[in-house]
Amino acid sequence: MLGWALLFFIVAIVAGVLGFFTLASAAAGIAKILFFVFLILFVVSLIFGRRRV
Repeated sequence: MLGWALLFFIVAIVAGVLGFFTLASAAAGIAKILFFVFLILFVVSLIFGRRRV
């Protein structure tokens, strides 16, 4: 998940440099959403991963 967020971030940077601002903003938005989903899943896995039954 973090790899995909990084990929979309790089696409956003390249598109912004080349002047494709609409594509850059869309890719940045997708990267932001993927990063926050990664953070939420990471925290949940830290909390519930420590439980041993």
